[in-house]
Amino acid sequence: MPTNEQRRKAAKRKLERQIERRAERSRRRRRRLALISVVAVVAVLAVGAGVYFLVTGSDEPAPQAAAPRTCTYNPSEPASKPNTPPDGNPPTTGTVDVTLETTQGAIPMTLDRASAPCAVNAVVSLASQGFYDDTPCPRLVSSPGSLQVLQCGDPTGSGSGGPGYQYAEEPPQGLPPFPGAEGQASTYARGLIAMAKSSQPGSTGSQFFLVYGDSGLPPEYSVIGRIGGGGLGVLDRIAEAGDDGSNQAGGGAPRTPVQIQRAVVAAPPAP
Repeated sequence: MPTNEQRRKAAKRKLERQIERRAERSRRRRRRLALISVVAVVAVLAVGAGVYFLVTGSDEPAPQAAAPRTCTYNPSEPASKPNTPPDGNPPTTGTVDVTLETTQGAIPMTLDRASAPCAVNAVVSLASQGFYDDTPCPRLVSSPGSLQVLQCGDPTGSGSGGPGYQYAEEPPQGLPPFPGAEGQASTYARGLIAMAKSSQPGSTGSQFFLVYGDSGLPPEYSVIGRIGGGGLGVLDRIAEAGDDGSNQAGGGAPRTPVQIQRAVVAAPPAP
């Protein structure tokens, strides 16, 4: 028979084994809880990322809204044709399609609001009000190597008419130097549309010019967009006949008369 001492030692070993088993169970339980917590956190992050990607459709940061732009349209000479000045808080992103239906053919234009929001805002407003309808393009400059443009937007045809207000220029960025005139002129490339102005700052109005050949000008004329498909062919045919040289500043009336019958603003795309 085991002695009392042996029984005490056996009981002690049994108790130690029970304590060890309890400790092991406690360790396993803590590990399971920790693992469950990690999985839960990962799941929450995955769901959040999934929602973000679902909403944005991209892993890129959400784009920042364009900064608001305020335009001041200052009253000037009496308007050459009745119109209402545009709102002074124009959109600053997106494009607008405008087609000039002329006696020599259609000239599609895509205007870029980001390039010159105040000027595009004014041109779209004037076109929508019929300001450009039934008006001539009174000046053609056909001087290869310097300036090759058709100027329109003056209902009087005199070169001095306007909408009854003027506003600040929005100088273009990044135009390359014009060959042979580096530091003095930038290249207004074939296909660009820019706003005309006088020698005074803040004198942009309704007149614009269509560039049919690379032209050298100081980078002071707001670029509002580009001429669309087929439009440059129309301009080339007009330029081929040349101008009458009657304008002291260069060029003159186009020998092939050009009349804007309608300026049609395309409806905005459906949301």
